[in-house]
Amino acid sequence: MKKAFIFDLDGVIVDTAKYHFLAWQKIAEALNINFTHEHNELLKGVSRVRSLDIILELGNVQVSRADKDKMLIQKNEDYLSYLIDMDESEILPGVSKILKLLKDKNQGIALGSASKNARPILEKTGILSYFDAIVDGNDVTNAKPDPEVFLKAAQLLNIEPKNAIVFEDSVAGIQAANIAEMVSVGIGEETILQEADYVFKDFTFVDENFINRLISQ
Repeated sequence: MKKAFIFDLDGVIVDTAKYHFLAWQKIAEALNINFTHEHNELLKGVSRVRSLDIILELGNVQVSRADKDKMLIQKNEDYLSYLIDMDESEILPGVSKILKLLKDKNQGIALGSASKNARPILEKTGILSYFDAIVDGNDVTNAKPDPEVFLKAAQLLNIEPKNAIVFEDSVAGIQAANIAEMVSVGIGEETILQEADYVFKDFTFVDENFINRLISQ
């Protein structure tokens, strides 16, 4: 049976969350807002515009639409500057093994991410060729937990949502997969990703037997 295996990007395939944090922290500091790693958890799986709104809410700060637009541009420029030197070493442990396994088994592989920089990241890390479909922040209008990004990915692979498996590290992403009635696999802490059908600390704990079960069920 052919299934759709849909991967989030940040925190699942690569650890670019640290670069997002640094870029957002720089924006927050300019506004005299204390932005911590705990606060950064609120931004996982969330669009850039909504992320800025959350930071402004944290500091109870209001700015004009024009200033917001400038901050969004600045944040992305700072973030991209951190990505210049990215290479395959940025791929999280176990991910390449699973991508190769799925490709060898002729399974559909897609990216479903809020990131608007997904393609260059996949290119820099050398894994773009594994993906049969890419749906990113440039292709959707609704942010997770809306399932739009995953439904579009399954559609591009011509596979029914019930035959799709989503790998996510955020609560919003797991909720989106569940709303779409897809199988949700959390990558991270079980205490945070309680709504997922399965949870693994990282891809080194995902083995071939588990993948075979997902394909055959």
